Amino acid sequence: MTQTAVLVPAAGRGERLGPGAPKALRELAGVPILVHAVTALAASPAVDLVVVAAPESELDHVSALLGRSSFSAEVSVVAGGETRQESVARALITLPADVDVVLVHDAARPLVPVEMVSAVVASVRGGNPCVIPCLAITDTIKQVNGSNLVLQTVDRESLRAVQTPQGFSREVLQQAHADADPDNAMTDDAGLVEAMGVPVLVIPGHAEALKITRPFDVVIAEAILARRRASGTLT
Repeated sequence: MTQTAVLVPAAGRGERLGPGAPKALRELAGVPILVHAVTALAASPAVDLVVVAAPESELDHVSALLGRSSFSAEVSVVAGGETRQESVARALITLPADVDVVLVHDAARPLVPVEMVSAVVASVRGGNPCVIPCLAITDTIKQVNGSNLVLQTVDRESLRAVQTPQGFSREVLQQAHADADPDNAMTDDAGLVEAMGVPVLVIPGHAEALKITRPFDVVIAEAILARRRASGTLT
């Protein structure tokens, strides 16, 4: 019987969020961002295993932190690398042989809706080797030069903001990482797949799958959590 695993690179420092603990270990409404993310991923009935790639110096702490929580899927922790790409590669090689669909999810997207996770898995299982959730761009986009002078206004109709989890057939993701240039790391795994010439399917993302990067993002995320609690929809 085949399984689905989610890899969660969580070894980054998150310096734009300000000084302190690694970003994934910062708290959101009293709970570490990483715990929120793993809870949301594990809540999908399509997910069997979640593998967290944690900072090597925080392995024991992260293992204990996740061990205190009850999840709806198996959860394990491995040592991450210096880059996101390296962390994903390290988590990928630990997967059991029966995993055939692999998702990669940013730990900094703690409020991803369960239905979005399930939709990505379903699309990969439907025959698409790489699937990414995206949002349409609503702002006007300007291209500027090194002096911050506008070169042109970019047509936003064909542009998308990419979210996670991104989904892959295991074979495609493994080949993408085998072919990857460690000195030219991509910002997402779909970029590695694109470089192979494999088609990447876009499906609808969700506004609540926002990425926590700056302090204001925490304010927005806590407002979403408060609304979920008030409506009784908190995962």
